[in-house]
Amino acid sequence: MAETQTQTIPEVRAQAKWVHCSARKARLVLDTIRGRSVPEARTVLAFSTRDVARDINKVLRSAVANAEQKQAQLDVDDLVIRKIFVDKGPQERRIRPAPMGRAFRVLHRKSHLTIELSDGASEAKG
Repeated sequence: MAETQTQTIPEVRAQAKWVHCSARKARLVLDTIRGRSVPEARTVLAFSTRDVARDINKVLRSAVANAEQKQAQLDVDDLVIRKIFVDKGPQERRIRPAPMGRAFRVLHRKSHLTIELSDGASEAKG
């Protein structure tokens, strides 16, 4: 029997937990950079007016640093965002005083960001 060699696509991953932003607001920024190359995504994030873009940029830089550190065969300039998603994190519940002895609930929402990068050349072949 002849053995077939499967070529694995090298992937790099970075994650940030408990980011102080709701998942719904973070998804608006993530949708703008999904599928783009790393330099192009950094440019889009640099000119974004949303505060969560700064946190996403940090996670993206961390994923690129992981690629440089762990997998030497990857070319950092050719990396493409393969997967990028945000999950809902825990909520802090606080109470805001309201008129006539009432109280309103305030939810401080958090989220978990995950970015997976892969080599753009291997994506084009497969």
